[in-house]
Amino acid sequence: VQLQASGGGVVQAGGSLRLSCAASGNLDSSYVMGWYRQAPGKRREMVAILTSGGSTNYVDSVKGRFTISRENARNTVYLQMNSLNPEDTAVYYCNAVRNGIYSYWGQGTQVTVSS
Repeated sequence: VQLQASGGGVVQAGGSLRLSCAASGNLDSSYVMGWYRQAPGKRREMVAILTSGGSTNYVDSVKGRFTISRENARNTVYLQMNSLNPEDTAVYYCNAVRNGIYSYWGQGTQVTVSS
């Protein structure tokens, strides 16, 4: 599986972006999908997880603002980000995990939120 993240950019505080993660291989429902981010000088952190059963989990700082979803027909996972603030500035990475063992990463897409 190869993952291609896109949709990043520069947005003003309060704005929205939608990130996409397109998979080249068969991204079936058994995969756990996630979005992570890494800000300069900080460790990579989990932003949102979508389990194979459809459950979601978010880091506290984005709850109520971000939504992770998937479109199986397009082998694509999305991260809808609303009410963005400068603290959301980071490189965002998508991740796919199969059977809790095999982990695949996309190349990252830059999100910059200006105040």
